[in-house]
Parts: sequence; structure tokens; C-alpha cells
Amino acid sequence: MSENDQTMPLGPDPALALLDRFVGDWAMEGRLLGSDETTIKGRAAYRWLPGGFFLEQHVELDFAGMVRIDSLELVGYDPETGRYPSQVYSNMSPQPLPYTWAIDGDDVTITVAYGPMDATFTGRFSADGTAFSGGWRPNPGADENVNIAYDVSGRRV
Repeated sequence: MSENDQTMPLGPDPALALLDRFVGDWAMEGRLLGSDETTIKGRAAYRWLPGGFFLEQHVELDFAGMVRIDSLELVGYDPETGRYPSQVYSNMSPQPLPYTWAIDGDDVTITVAYGPMDATFTGRFSADGTAFSGGWRPNPGADENVNIAYDVSGRRV
């Protein structure tokens, strides 16, 4: 090997350990912004892919009776930005959608800005880590017919 060869990391970046609290199965429910009726229901399952470099998220949701969402997301870590980029593969899009996660203590922020998708999730874990709650909101100037505002919560099952 020459001095210019890139070496592979020995293991996952320690920053990925912040995603450990997601691992497991979660029951999800939510409501459209301004509604008191729970119309979003489903589940999310998280697991580490072999090697521990990527967290897999599989979500199945009945979204207010409008659509059934089934998606697979792979979340990694970018040490240059300190963020967690991901790709979402969904039955709602013919191509993967790029998302970016940020984690600060119990706070989680997830953003998407790709084509008509332009929204941010802001949420928080409970102190004991067995629940979370938050909401998706369209970013300023985003099409609110595509980027529907809703609140969602989850509890570990």
C-alpha cells in the first residue's frame, strides 16, 4: 500500500451511539395539525445493519386514511458536519429522498428539502427514553398541500 491509500475505519464512529435509543419497535400515532382526532397510526422498527455503520428504520403508517406509507430509511453519520444523513426509500416516491438528522440530548430534528418535499420534524424523547413526541411542519415557503403539518408520538413496545 502506498502512503496515499485510504484506509477503512476500524469501526463505526462513536457518534452513532446517539442513535442507540431508537433501536427496537415503536407504536406510532398522531393527528393532523388542528385536529383532536387520532388519524395517523402505525409502527416503526429500528435496527443496526451488520457492522454498525447504518441504522435501519422501517415505518408503516396509515396516514389519516389518505395513504398507506411504507418506507425504509438508512441513517449514517457524517463527521464533517456532525449530522446524520439518511436516504428514505418509500412507496410514495420513485427515487430515494435525502433526509438529515440532528441530535442534541433528548432533542431530535429531521429535515428534508428535495423537490416539493420541504419540511422539518422537531421532537423530543421522554426522560426515560420509552416515548417521544414531536411534529412535522412545512419549512417557510414550502407547499403545504405536499408538506402536511402533523404531530406524531411513539412509545416503545
